[in-house]
Amino acid sequence: MSVEPRLASLPPLLYEPLVRRALEEDLGRAGDLTSDAILPPDLLAEAAVVARKAGRIAGLEAATSAFRILDPKVQVELRSADGRDAAAGEVLALVRGPARSILSAERTALNLLGRLCGVATTTRDLVALVASHGTRIVCTRKTTPGLRALEKYAVRAGGGSNHRFGLDDAVLIKDNHVALAGGIRPAVERARAYVGHLVKIEVEVDSLEQLGEALDLKVDVVLLDNMSLDTLREAVRMAKGKTLTEASGGITPQTAPAVAATGVDMISVGWLTHSSPALDVALDIR
Repeated sequence: MSVEPRLASLPPLLYEPLVRRALEEDLGRAGDLTSDAILPPDLLAEAAVVARKAGRIAGLEAATSAFRILDPKVQVELRSADGRDAAAGEVLALVRGPARSILSAERTALNLLGRLCGVATTTRDLVALVASHGTRIVCTRKTTPGLRALEKYAVRAGGGSNHRFGLDDAVLIKDNHVALAGGIRPAVERARAYVGHLVKIEVEVDSLEQLGEALDLKVDVVLLDNMSLDTLREAVRMAKGKTLTEASGGITPQTAPAVAATGVDMISVGWLTHSSPALDVALDIR
């Protein structure tokens, strides 16, 4: 299954500061004591970044930038691309330059690459499970602090879609907002009066009664939270032609196909970005 052509590469501005901080964290105050002690400064090396297991590639350019950022004399040759599926044992990139620098940046590059490929691979597999129903898989704000742009990019590389990036690009009225505002209507009316005309408004509902109220207010999206399959089907019927529907709440790979079969437009899954296992990647000296 190939990734959709809408995937665009991330500008370095979004990942280079993060990579620099990760390198600083690893090198600490004294640098790479092991490599500096063992390897002469003029020793050159070539290494291959390899996928130990099969998976979807994401963040290859961002991750391998660690070598270049640490030492501009290191050259990186990409052999794969984000959005591609790699076979076990496939070479993803070649790295050439000072041996000390290659080994010093190795862990930072592999940590980032393995994390992002893991998110992309898990997303790819979940997207495939619901593809026949035309349902979109979307991520949430349950991301690793500091890695949101990259993890949401990895979701796109896996064929998924992004929910809002932060608190500032859409209104999502959840149960606690409703409770504190005194109901769905006052919450929606206050939000609509506050935000600009381009800002979408989504409301979380957990009953058909709440859904009816949200539909009367003509919100842009309804988040159908923790509903049974029967209730979901009825909710989709009620909302058809009026607003987009998003199902959420404890959805797993085992339950996702049945949820998609109810006709919901989207399924939002927080564990894509907070619990996906990292893909096993390695650096092999040649």
